[in-house]
Amino acid sequence: MLRGSKVGLRARHETDIPILQAELYDDVVTHSRAQGRPWRPITPGSKDSPLLVDDKEQGHVPFSVVELDGGTLVGTAVLWGIDNHNRSAHIGLGLLPSARGKGYGTDVVAVLCHYGFVVRGLQRLQIETLSDNAAMLRSAERNGFVREGVLRSSAWVMGEFLDEVLLGLLVQDWKPDSKG
Repeated sequence: MLRGSKVGLRARHETDIPILQAELYDDVVTHSRAQGRPWRPITPGSKDSPLLVDDKEQGHVPFSVVELDGGTLVGTAVLWGIDNHNRSAHIGLGLLPSARGKGYGTDVVAVLCHYGFVVRGLQRLQIETLSDNAAMLRSAERNGFVREGVLRSSAWVMGEFLDEVLLGLLVQDWKPDSKG
């Protein structure tokens, strides 16, 4: 397990999937805001669930996020689009409704930075998030991410196009203790 100050990132357990599906995936609005593809219902226990982990997939590393104090599942985190040639990747996370507003997002971003920069030896990490996602913008910026641009009307979400903010962090600008 990778440890932050409040949360740990660990492998996805089979018992995590029903909770993540019910609290994150089946919430149509939350899923639509977080994913770049349309929501569709997934049968519980389906072998086609996007929450299942393919351990052979090298460019996509999903984690379950748990509280360090007690081990309660609080969300998901992912390093995706891993490009070993350019040494870059994207990060993302989703917190269960009961876990929001507790500083977990900032801690998850910090742990993903450690994983990307220290464990994987990457040069650049990137985040794309909706321009009105204040929690993710705050978590990214508290970890040293810099706003690099706005992707205008780039996300189709629940019947409208929304702007996305592009944030980046280079390893030489990363300060492991910049959590806040």
